[in-house]
Amino acid sequence: MEIFLLILFFLFSIAGIMSHFFGLPGNWLILGISLLLAWSGHFDKIELTTLVILLVLTLLGELIEFLLGIIGAKKYEASNRAIVGSIIFGIIGAILGAPFFLGIGSIIGAFAGAFAGAVLFELFQGKKIQQAVSSGWGTLLGRVGGSFAKIFIGIVMVIITLSSYFNN
Repeated sequence: MEIFLLILFFLFSIAGIMSHFFGLPGNWLILGISLLLAWSGHFDKIELTTLVILLVLTLLGELIEFLLGIIGAKKYEASNRAIVGSIIFGIIGAILGAPFFLGIGSIIGAFAGAFAGAVLFELFQGKKIQQAVSSGWGTLLGRVGGSFAKIFIGIVMVIITLSSYFNN
């Protein structure tokens, strides 16, 4: 049973890390499978303290992603409406792109949608094309930075879980 749960942890962890490319909350998946692994061992190998650390890292990842998206947009002078447009169109792009390239299209769709959403919302506000494209570029960079930050945090979470499991 222990081997099965470790394999399950490994598979779900990979899925969690990969899900960040699709704009999904993969660190929550890693936290959940870590909790299951801890529970199965009666919290002897993975203690509650470790789970609290993983929860803090998960929340930190969400905050960093959110802040990097805003910072990237604001650095390129995107309006608040452009940021909202970026979020909305990023989700739409991920959904529309999902059927293409074995699901990888959702990555391209999410990033392209974020860019397009920011540009469109800026154009609707009467900004010139150059400023709208600049805002779109900023939101895109922020989104990419946030995704990579969450991937890094997800990898750290997996290392912490495995370290706790094998060292106790």
